[in-house]
Order: sequence, then C-alpha cells, then structure tokens
Amino acid sequence: MTGLRERWRLKAMRAIQERALDLFDEKGFGAVTIEEIAAAAEVSPSSVYRIFGTKEGIVVADVEFDSMSPEALEGIMDPADPIGSLLEAVRAYEAPSEGEGAKAGKGPWRRVRYFFAEPSVRMAVCATLDRASGRIAPLIAAAGRLSDPQARVATNALTFGYFAALEQWYLDGGERPIADYVEEGMRPLRGIWDPPEPA
Repeated sequence: MTGLRERWRLKAMRAIQERALDLFDEKGFGAVTIEEIAAAAEVSPSSVYRIFGTKEGIVVADVEFDSMSPEALEGIMDPADPIGSLLEAVRAYEAPSEGEGAKAGKGPWRRVRYFFAEPSVRMAVCATLDRASGRIAPLIAAAGRLSDPQARVATNALTFGYFAALEQWYLDGGERPIADYVEEGMRPLRGIWDPPEPA
C-alpha cells in the first residue's frame, strides 16, 4: 500500500507542478493563486499546500530527488566523484528536452527561469540547496578523504556551484545545454576529489 500511495503522490506532484508552470507561463508567477493551481491540476487546495507548502515550493521541488531515500541517494552519488554524478544526473534530466529547446521553455528545465526571475523563488531554491547539501555531505565524509567540516564545505561548493552554473545558463539565454555550464563551472572544484598524484 505504501508503494501505491507513494506512486500516487509522485504522480500528483508532477501534475501539480506542470499545471502550475502552465499558469505561471500564461499569467505570471505573482498573478496565480494556489486555488487556481489546484483547480487546473484537479486536486484540492489543501493537497497543494500539504505537498508543496507554497507557490515557491511548487517551482523548486525536484520530485525525484526530494523523495529519494538515503539508500537510493547512495546509489546515484559516487562520493569519489560527486561532480561526475551531478553531471550524469543533469544530462539525464536534460535529455528529454533535447529537440524541444530549453530556451523555448519546454521540458524539465522550464522552471529554471523562475529561480532567477522571482526573488521569492530564489530564496526557496537556496533553502532547498542547503537541505540537499545536508543530505549529501555525510556521503562525502563517509568516503574518508575529507573530514566532516571539509565534506560540508566541499558539498556546499558543489550544490551552490551548481546553482551558479544554472544562473549563468539563464543569463546567457539558454543557448547551450545546462550540462556544459555545470561541467565548465565545476572544473575548479575537481581537484577536491581528484586522487593525489604519486610522489
């Protein structure tokens, strides 16, 4: 029963997020109410509030990552190469929108522009990144190459560096794939996880 309930919840989250983005694209973020989103998604307003909390929460929610168990997270995050893991996830996430054109606002990246166009959404993204960093830092520390404080700093550099790469993509008008920006932007951080050269 829990599996069925969780599948329903994920399906509902995706539907609410898509309908909300349709409305935001049509009317503007500030002009849309939770009640309108609920009606468009054919759920109750209380369901929207319970699942997402706020309009900002709808935009910033990463349905798959947010619902991932610690064990599943370990399965996709290589603590020896978290940048490689991040790039792999970005490429997989970006793949469905190829051919549709991220700039045209299609596919999973359509919500990214709201991260930077709406100040309240930007604040919500930063809080989400902080929570993501808190989930990833113990995995990095457990690998044994970095102390707990080093793992926390490195993980914050990783998560907020990812955000900076997204912002540069947005500022450049979305001309190139986001993965290109992430790969280029993360290059200075690679030395943190590269094995030391033999003496």
